[in-house]
Amino acid sequence: MKKRDVSGPPPADKPSTGGHPKTPRSALPAAESPELITGSAAAAPDPMEDLHRRRQEVLAGGGPEKQEKVRADGRLTARERILSLCDQGSFVERGVFVTHRCTDFGMEKRKVTGDGVISGHGTVHGRPVFVFAQDFTVFGGTLSEANARKICDIMDLALQNGAPVVGLNDSGGARIQEGVQSLGGYADIFLRNTLASGVVPQISAILGPCAGGAVYSPAITDFIVMVEDTSNMFVTGPNVIKAVTNETVTSEELGGAMTHNSRSGVAHFATRDDQNCLRTVRKLLSYLPQNNQEEPPYQSSSDPADRMDEELNRIVPAGPDQPYDMRAVIQLVVDRDSFFEVQEHYARNILVGFARLAGRVIGLVANQPKFLAGVLDISSSLKAARFVRFCDCFNIPLVTLEDVPGFLPGTAQEWGGIIKHGAKLLYAYCEATVPKLTVVVRKAYGGAYDVMSSKHIRGDYNIAWPGAQLAVMGAEGAVNIIHRGELAGAPDLDNRRRELVAEYNRTFANPYIAASLGYLDDVIEPKETRPRLVAALRMLDNKRQENPRKKHGNIPL
Repeated sequence: MKKRDVSGPPPADKPSTGGHPKTPRSALPAAESPELITGSAAAAPDPMEDLHRRRQEVLAGGGPEKQEKVRADGRLTARERILSLCDQGSFVERGVFVTHRCTDFGMEKRKVTGDGVISGHGTVHGRPVFVFAQDFTVFGGTLSEANARKICDIMDLALQNGAPVVGLNDSGGARIQEGVQSLGGYADIFLRNTLASGVVPQISAILGPCAGGAVYSPAITDFIVMVEDTSNMFVTGPNVIKAVTNETVTSEELGGAMTHNSRSGVAHFATRDDQNCLRTVRKLLSYLPQNNQEEPPYQSSSDPADRMDEELNRIVPAGPDQPYDMRAVIQLVVDRDSFFEVQEHYARNILVGFARLAGRVIGLVANQPKFLAGVLDISSSLKAARFVRFCDCFNIPLVTLEDVPGFLPGTAQEWGGIIKHGAKLLYAYCEATVPKLTVVVRKAYGGAYDVMSSKHIRGDYNIAWPGAQLAVMGAEGAVNIIHRGELAGAPDLDNRRRELVAEYNRTFANPYIAASLGYLDDVIEPKETRPRLVAALRMLDNKRQENPRKKHGNIPL
């Protein structure tokens, strides 16, 4: 800024000599009297009043009118979101008075204190968390070079202090007036997301628009929570799609909460409003450790560790092809009301989520016979693989409940890359070094038997219920292949086929051959499942296992 000349012009009747001539004090004009100068300084704004005024500007964000418009839409302001997320009175803001430095397009006249993002630290359930919230009332929440630095600041602190990062996203994307500087800000954030991956938990809440480059930061984080009807995510919006491909689609259809929760699998939770979204984030954090060096938080339970529920002995139908709900099995095994499902609406033929066993956090992976007979396909393999890898990153033991008839056949699956995508789940289980406990509830057929945390891929404790069937395939298919020649010439084809199927079932469709080979540690009554898993977890409490030293593996992406 140009210095203001405070010396004043020289007298008109006398040229300047480079300084004022000495003048007797009594000759000084009254306006220049030291006493009056002191009095003038005293009339300057009071520092405390100035501070309070500036803080009110910070709290106002883009102004009361814009904040009221946000509330009228049933949403919370950025600051209200942070205060709802954090424990009461715990949030401490950083970078409070930051403003942008852009001088193009008249932006030097449009400066808002805080510059559209609120960042800082607080606690959730008494544990530290770092958080930022984009403020849509300030330049549409767009990312500038200045507020990107605020976000990077708390991400750096989260890594240095080993605490989770929560991003509350509500942004129109890069600030166009800043050009490549705003794009560079995004890249700075992406780098930190990547470096923090597997070190501290990262959670993204999408509470408004999230478009273009803005979607890639949430995509790298561990979990994405969206709000129905008010949030969306897409790389290119409906208008661009219409211009390029002539497709007509709404923002909600293209990238709304249910689209990404049920179709794309990009998001993990869909919530009805902002408050519910923030409660979901708080609940999720209650299952997670602070970082990759800590254990998940223990929570005492009144549910007896040795509880045995007779209903488990009756829960699986007698017919091998009859469906049932695996959620009912989960609810009877884990601590009461502790199951917290992840990606409930996506790839419903497999269930993943967190729960507790005798107060200890576990990650659950379970085939769901209620949908597609629990078969593994591309979507379910991707869903489970990502969850398994997250649990392994953060020291969360894995419990697998298995009832899988194999991989889904068909051209759509083969051309879609089921070989590659199914291998991701296999890779994830093989790579995991956390305690791995597996219960074969009913079917374990073909390659899916291997993939679902079998003893061969370092399962620590593998058990089966007495009706379990461990084989290359079901009896009907096996008999049709093995006895193809005999059946072709059989005079009483149907009776002979039934005899051969019964023989195959007696020989293979039971858990005892696998148990005799050491592939199963035991065959148990279903009602014993909970106490057996609790005991196994305690036995594995000090498990230490390391993979061969390497820079990183090459997962089949």
